[in-house]
Amino acid sequence: MPTESITVSTDINRSLGCIKRSVASRLRKVILSLYSALVRPHLEYCIQLWGPQHKKDMDLLERVQRRATKIVRVLEHLSYEYRLRELGLFSLEKSRLWGDLIAAFQYLKEAYKKDGEGLFTRACSYKTRSNGFKLKEGRFRLDIRKKFFTMRVVRQWNRFPREVVDALSLEVFKARLHQALSNLV
Repeated sequence: MPTESITVSTDINRSLGCIKRSVASRLRKVILSLYSALVRPHLEYCIQLWGPQHKKDMDLLERVQRRATKIVRVLEHLSYEYRLRELGLFSLEKSRLWGDLIAAFQYLKEAYKKDGEGLFTRACSYKTRSNGFKLKEGRFRLDIRKKFFTMRVVRQWNRFPREVVDALSLEVFKARLHQALSNLV
């Protein structure tokens, strides 16, 4: 039985093929708008729930985005990282992290705060240099638990500086998170 990643990859590759065959223009503006409307939503829809757990599945989906960024005429021979930067996109790994952290923010501080009280435990930290809103990391015998949403987001959340995690609104958090992720290599 094919994994969800293979199914998504196959469907999206078909969409990319249709775009490549039916659109005469290879201008950045045209391809980026088609990609943003027709392809990227399939790669990101409910990624926190079905997101790939294995490196091979993540690489499979990343290859789809690599192929899509090569369609832009001027960028086709440049490195993938440069193409992403020029198009104003994140890698899918960073996009998954973006989605995870936004969902975590909503569970911790916004719309789902009541539900988030059971999902995350706040760590007691008296350090003044780190972010003041640390979450407690759980310890588990099985590695599979480390890939659950509530576990994978804690380590990332704790790495961000105070000004990112102390945002008062989702819009401010998104802007600061975007800046922080843009600075990550």
